[in-house]
Amino acid sequence: MFLYFRNCDFFFYWSVHDFDDTSSVADSKAFLAFSTYATIVILKMMLLAPVAWYFCFTHKVWVYTNKLDDAETAEDVERVRRCHQNDLENIVPFVVIGLLYALTGPDLSTALLHFRVFVGSRLCHTVAYLLPLPQPSRALAWLVGMIVTFSMAYQVFRTAHL
Repeated sequence: MFLYFRNCDFFFYWSVHDFDDTSSVADSKAFLAFSTYATIVILKMMLLAPVAWYFCFTHKVWVYTNKLDDAETAEDVERVRRCHQNDLENIVPFVVIGLLYALTGPDLSTALLHFRVFVGSRLCHTVAYLLPLPQPSRALAWLVGMIVTFSMAYQVFRTAHL
């Protein structure tokens, strides 16, 4: 489609075929799966903020005060804050790399495996963080999530046409 705007004195070319390519990406099952699992982990991360707020009000302890009366209750509040910080450090890279991975057109079963394992690892990590489970559980859950993210990044690099 070729349009000419007389008042603006410029030519504008609009290719209808460019929009067909983006609609096929949005219809991709791998992209739809990514959208679903990314939404799950983002909502989980967002729900930690009200949990932190709840702990602050129930324990009457604020994270940013210098004088904390009860170290044990302050530890509960601090634990939720650290869990939320860890989610920010791990979910944001997953969303970016996962989006790039979904755009490469991966096999659906492989993509679902990556997305499901990451979501499961983050849920296990949150449970291990909030219920103070013994340390190897939290570290293993974090490691599994990082391996999945690096695996998707490797697949993006492998399919890139540089």
